[in-house]
Amino acid sequence: MFLYQDPFSYYRVTYSITINTAAHTLTLFRDNKVYRTYTVAVGKPSTPTPKGTFKIVNRAINPGGPFGVRWLGLDAPNGDYGIHGTNDPSSIGKNISNGCIRMYNNQVIELSNLVSIGTVVKII
Repeated sequence: MFLYQDPFSYYRVTYSITINTAAHTLTLFRDNKVYRTYTVAVGKPSTPTPKGTFKIVNRAINPGGPFGVRWLGLDAPNGDYGIHGTNDPSSIGKNISNGCIRMYNNQVIELSNLVSIGTVVKII
């Protein structure tokens, strides 16, 4: 019996993201190995970033306003949370958002070009 093997499976990579709100870091893993680490802004005490394991469920290019140049929406409950760029780069590294994860625009473009719908995002 012949078992078909996808000829492109060798080239596929799996990405996942871990966000550490206390350290203000977003770590991108490629095939379970640290690939990139970015400094991010997270929710302020009155509107904290939700903790848990979520997935990217939608995305937008140039969503406008405070969301910078990219939006990666999460399936977190009780709100509309995502990873996005910012029109206020001085906010990066702070607890300042309404619960979303803010990144520098050039870095969120890089991230958005690598991850896809369904990517797992763990927020601790």
